[in-house]
Amino acid sequence: MPHIFIEYSANLSRRIDISGLARAVHQAALNTEAFPEGGIRTRQIPRDEYLIADGHPDNAFVHLLLRIGFGRNLETRQRIADDIFRTLCDFLAQDIAQSPLAISLELEEIVPETSLKKSNLHHYVKQRREKRHE
Repeated sequence: MPHIFIEYSANLSRRIDISGLARAVHQAALNTEAFPEGGIRTRQIPRDEYLIADGHPDNAFVHLLLRIGFGRNLETRQRIADDIFRTLCDFLAQDIAQSPLAISLELEEIVPETSLKKSNLHHYVKQRREKRHE
């Protein structure tokens, strides 16, 4: 964990580097030191169909949904959300300064009883890290 979903209006892809945004957010999640590197998954989800505010075609949005494993205290969840939201806003600062843009982040805890997982990513990430340090 976490699973990061970056949902955005498709018109934004003409204005910003979406892949760069995803990399920045992914790194911000890693920098919180709250998650193992092998557990972070970041997705970019363009929305071609949307209606924002008055419907003007320049209006855009970015909504980041951060789904994390259950059990962290409120202070930790707030720190994680604040750190990642700050990175999101910093990355989008130039665009929001000159264009209509709504930025939001929501953090959800995943209920452990209904969350099933199978992954070997942690093994491969550890193996690659060890090779880089040889």
